[in-house]
Amino acid sequence: MRVLILSCNTGEGHNSCSKAIQNYFRNHNIVCETVDALRFLSPRFSNIISRGHTKLYLHAPKLFHSAYQYAQIHNRIFTESSCIYKLLSSATDKLYHFIQEHDYDIILCTHVFSGLMITDVRRKHHTSFRTAFISTDYTCSPSCGESILDVYFIPDATLLDEFAACGIPKTKLIVSGIPVREKFLHPIDKYNAKKRLLIPASSRHLLIMCGSMGCGPIRSLVKLINDQLPDNCYVSVICGTNKRLQQQLMTDYYQQPFINVYGYRNDISAIMDSADLYLTKPGGLSTTEAAAKKLPMVFINNIAGCETHNMHYFLQQGCAVSANTPEEVVSVTLSLLSNTKQLQQMSDSFSYPRNPSPAELIFDYFTK
Repeated sequence: MRVLILSCNTGEGHNSCSKAIQNYFRNHNIVCETVDALRFLSPRFSNIISRGHTKLYLHAPKLFHSAYQYAQIHNRIFTESSCIYKLLSSATDKLYHFIQEHDYDIILCTHVFSGLMITDVRRKHHTSFRTAFISTDYTCSPSCGESILDVYFIPDATLLDEFAACGIPKTKLIVSGIPVREKFLHPIDKYNAKKRLLIPASSRHLLIMCGSMGCGPIRSLVKLINDQLPDNCYVSVICGTNKRLQQQLMTDYYQQPFINVYGYRNDISAIMDSADLYLTKPGGLSTTEAAAKKLPMVFINNIAGCETHNMHYFLQQGCAVSANTPEEVVSVTLSLLSNTKQLQQMSDSFSYPRNPSPAELIFDYFTK
């Protein structure tokens, strides 16, 4: 058996999900590779899309959200005769020959673009490989219903009707949850996790992180929090790849011992284990990783696209809260930090699947 995962470099969520699945298959001695689907158009085009997505997401989230809403309402922009579909399908012969050359039996798509590309491959060529789409957000993304794959793994049973309404037969829908990397499923106890960061066990720890790009009004939020930070509270700010934000915050708070500023980290799982509360944007993978940790969340209402749906999902579950302005977000956050009972209630509201885990369920589906 040989497995190909087709991701896209439009945010780290799709790649993180791909990595979780890839690791599970490889741990069971099955060949599994992850490839950026847009590279079959051209590596340069893939880089342009990736950079454009990042800049739009960082600097014009309202425009990003408007584009997403338009795509939701006007699904015809993804139909077989559309310009977007024709662009993606221009690379499908190249993709087909790559699949044939490497003799892949299973194709897993963690992005709707790769799902459309594989759909076109199957329309143009006689194929025997099996296919699947893995949703990385708590909604049926625009164009997902235009794909024709064998099976669709979705995050939660409450979304079955939504995916079916998009045109996907319910017989093809499997409730799996969103796969996260193995280390997020095996927490370190909070005492030792805090000890690693030199945070006293009796102190409250607030983690602030807004995706790998460090987007949103983080600087203004940290300033408001610093002005009101209660005694015995520590704050960790993860800036990801946003070096400018990291430098600004390090300059602002180099004399503040209770606020720690970090760049890109490989130990986010352990840092989450040390946190009592998580201030974040509602990205599909970052919220799912928190769900696996049962880590209560406060959402920054700087919503773009599908993150609106992610936010509503976790608000309805009772494991997250949100507010409209930075001042209100900070007020809610600091209030929660001192409310042990409510934090525990929020933590208990999570229902991330574990036996089997999402990656295990996907593995079992194709191997049993």
